[in-house]
Amino acid sequence: MTRPEIKSKREIELMRDAGRVVGHALKRISETVAPGVTTAQLDAVAEQVIREAGAVSAFKGYYPPQSPYPFPAVACVSVNEEVVHGIPSTRVLQEGDLVTVDIGARLKNYHGDAARTFAVGTLAPDVARLFEVGRKALEVAQGRVRPGIKLREVSGAIQQFVEGEGFEVVKQFVGHGIGRELHEPPQIPNYVTNALDMGLVLRPGMALAFEPMVTEGSGEVVNPNGDWPVVTRDRKRSVHFENTVLVTEEGAEVLTALN
Repeated sequence: MTRPEIKSKREIELMRDAGRVVGHALKRISETVAPGVTTAQLDAVAEQVIREAGAVSAFKGYYPPQSPYPFPAVACVSVNEEVVHGIPSTRVLQEGDLVTVDIGARLKNYHGDAARTFAVGTLAPDVARLFEVGRKALEVAQGRVRPGIKLREVSGAIQQFVEGEGFEVVKQFVGHGIGRELHEPPQIPNYVTNALDMGLVLRPGMALAFEPMVTEGSGEVVNPNGDWPVVTRDRKRSVHFENTVLVTEEGAEVLTALN
């Protein structure tokens, strides 16, 4: 496994700048989400914030090998059973929906990447519980990050917390390193597996994107259209929370906090 780069002081400052752009875009979106708003309107907010900051979208035009065409929007906007890669459209958000917005931005050749699930109006109690477990799963990951800890301990803490609350993590998608490239080593699963190098020891200067995806169903996902979006196989709801995190001497610095 290729090891993650240790970022220099200059690179860290550039990543802080990119992270602030993403955090600000998500903050503006949090103020926009409401019943009656379309997912395309949320994308427009993200596009405006990124453009005004002098940054560019890391997602628009992104062309993964499994897709017949590049992603057409700035933000991935996924509703309810859509886990990731939802395409913004004229879809109108309804009271009680969950909407996840995932944003990546590149500024001066460095990236920030983060996602938040937002409540549309008032959530039903069972949906609100799913929302809180997903939000806390990211906090659990960030709370474990410190120099000398193994990746296995962070991934295991996420899995243990989520499953202990009666939910499942999505295993098909993982977090990742980040820097000059949007996706860098290592892959960061939200569960313990022998298929990846989980013995990686975290060191100061590593920049990592942790992103638990949590479902109220089986955790299995499918691509019904062969490309975008990815949805839960059983069509049950999901949430997705992500931050770009810097490993510091003291622990974790969140670079994509909402601001």
